[in-house]
Amino acid sequence: MPTAVNAVSPAPSHLARERFAAEFAFETDCWDVHDALARGADFVLLDVRSPALFAAGHVPGAINLPHGKIVRSKLERWPEGTVFVTYCAGPHCNGAARGALRLAELGRPVKIMAGGITGWLDEGFDLARSEATA
Repeated sequence: MPTAVNAVSPAPSHLARERFAAEFAFETDCWDVHDALARGADFVLLDVRSPALFAAGHVPGAINLPHGKIVRSKLERWPEGTVFVTYCAGPHCNGAARGALRLAELGRPVKIMAGGITGWLDEGFDLARSEATA
């Protein structure tokens, strides 16, 4: 009798390859974001949490734009084609996906930083702190 792992057979390799390769078009990880920020990022990193949570601790270099406030007028400062990377608290939070959806609906290229703040801290990276804004 198979375990729960193999009760449903794995997908054929060609389907698994397509599925896993596609993930990289939708997300990046904390390590790659950290490395890119150190080298000179070619994307805009958006912390989509509240201003209070952003002030308490955020990824250095991130811009605070809560997912509910992502509208076309707020994006005008960046040229069309600018890649955005969203993050929120972590895997238990869907704010990054909400922000990414809003950006995609506005025609902007976007990825999610998998792990969010939780993943950033798990990698041993520091957070920046700032004053909260309204």
